[in-house]
Amino acid sequence: MALATVPVGRRFLLLLAQENLEFRLPEVKSLFSLCKSQLKYEDNFNAKSPFWIVHIPSEEVAKAIMRRTVCAKSIFELWGQGRTHEDLHNSLRDYPTDKMIPYLQHGSTYQIKVYAFNKTLSHNERIQRIDDLGFLPFQGTVKLKNPEHEFWLLEDYGTDPNNAPEKPFCIYFGRWIADGQRELINLYSVKKRHFIGNTSMDAGLSFLIANHAKAGANDLVFDPFVGTGSLLVACAHFGAFVCGADIDYNIIHGRGKASRKDQKWRGPDENIRANLRQYGLEQFYVDVLVSDASKNILRKANFFDAIITDPPYGVRESTRKTGSQKGVIKSAEEYIESHVPVSMNYHLSDIFIDLLNLAAENLVMNGRLVYWLPVYKLEYISTYFCTY
Repeated sequence: MALATVPVGRRFLLLLAQENLEFRLPEVKSLFSLCKSQLKYEDNFNAKSPFWIVHIPSEEVAKAIMRRTVCAKSIFELWGQGRTHEDLHNSLRDYPTDKMIPYLQHGSTYQIKVYAFNKTLSHNERIQRIDDLGFLPFQGTVKLKNPEHEFWLLEDYGTDPNNAPEKPFCIYFGRWIADGQRELINLYSVKKRHFIGNTSMDAGLSFLIANHAKAGANDLVFDPFVGTGSLLVACAHFGAFVCGADIDYNIIHGRGKASRKDQKWRGPDENIRANLRQYGLEQFYVDVLVSDASKNILRKANFFDAIITDPPYGVRESTRKTGSQKGVIKSAEEYIESHVPVSMNYHLSDIFIDLLNLAAENLVMNGRLVYWLPVYKLEYISTYFCTY
């Protein structure tokens, strides 16, 4: 989906976390699509900046996006902006008064916060910036705890921590609308997870993938390299029914050596289902099974709304499929039904071909296949990979 530059709708300011920079734009685009809208931005848009000015049809759509995103910290209805405080004040004076009045009325309570990115402001500097906004027609009462309305003045000092400018590059003022879901990263932290493995996906990245896949209520999501189910937990949080498969019998059944430092063997209730139960999501658990991803055992039908996965790359987790390195060995006739073939290396290129075939055979129309792909960034070119 291409980004649109034609201003449509109201102007909002997104404040984003400065991590996983390459994944922020795809996540936000996916969430706009999930809300049946399109990301529209202004000509000076900088994807690496923590401040994005976007155009959104309504406040309800803005809140819906913030109920999902783990990349954005907060969103504000933008009232004014400028390179200097004088420019900001002039911009605020030009903002339609009728749009301000509902939030500044007598009897209401409010608070003004000052935020500086990449610079620490003293208490006196913050107070001075608030006092300089005295020309705004506030009629309500200041309340520092749980006010009805919050207003933020935000200053951007760039992204270089070793070379912050004396004056900000840009200053913004707006009405706070909603916070993102950054708290999910700590709430679902793998450190607190009941069942983990050597390659359990970080909670923040798991929610990113769930948002890229647009997993939502009553969707059916499948992970063909499920591991300990981190991606399934994230999708279930958003109301999707989840299932998966893995070639590792011990992982699926929660047996074998534990991955925790002071634990030798896994306990009797360490499994993927227990992970969902830990977060009150067991009702979304369908099942997981031992299966070889190179041999699709599912009937050809379009029933998955999303296929999401973190395939093994052969670094911390070996890549395996059923077969023999020595060539085809025929089993004796009487052992055919009970024969379990040995495993062989599963090359990364074959993994992704099989993933594409799985998606073609089992994804619903407009469903999404989302997977992690290891690349060497200095040589990465997006045209290396198939797009549909």
